[in-house]
Amino acid sequence: MSEARPITVMVVDDHPMWRDAVARDLSEAGMEVVATAGDGAAAVRRAQAAAPDVLVLDLNLPELPGVQVCKELVGALPGLRVLVLSASGEHADVLEAVKSGATGYLVKSASTEELTEAVRRTAAGDPVFTPGLAGLVLGEYRRLASEPAPPAGGGRDKAPRLTDRETEVLRLVAKGLSYKQIAERLVISHRTVQNHVQNTLGKLQLHNRVELVRYAIEAGLDEA
Repeated sequence: MSEARPITVMVVDDHPMWRDAVARDLSEAGMEVVATAGDGAAAVRRAQAAAPDVLVLDLNLPELPGVQVCKELVGALPGLRVLVLSASGEHADVLEAVKSGATGYLVKSASTEELTEAVRRTAAGDPVFTPGLAGLVLGEYRRLASEPAPPAGGGRDKAPRLTDRETEVLRLVAKGLSYKQIAERLVISHRTVQNHVQNTLGKLQLHNRVELVRYAIEAGLDEA
């Protein structure tokens, strides 16, 4: 994420006082809150218009559930990162959010400092989870990879050609490394890692990091 402009954020929560407090905290941290919404349907409409870098999303929403909001917007806005901020730390809710395309998951007991740091890392494409949940998510990646993948309709008939560097980045993504860790390991910039990941997503006709990790584990790249 370039420092030339502030990170743009949209906050979605059905409790006005909480929503306003989160928006204020993020603004005070130097981010630009471009929109807010109190229900799922409004969230989809406003996010498509505002196109924020990061969507801070509650799961329990009227009109349209948070996971459905996440699915629709990640599909419609490929550059969007979603950080779920929920009162629930239930494993089922976490996994459902990640499967819907969320980059990270934070419980509402997090401090203001933890939230602002999580939004910054989410904007950079790093997976961010409340402590104790990251291992759960990586375990789910591996479980999904052991199941037969649904047919992708022609896009996977011919193996896409990845560059050596793209394959190297993909292997490290599969091992659970953050983009920052990958950049340090390969002695390249964070932005270069992001570009390789975006190129790989396009070549593989995938939509988010969850699908990318699953693909890499199926290909055995996490063990290479």
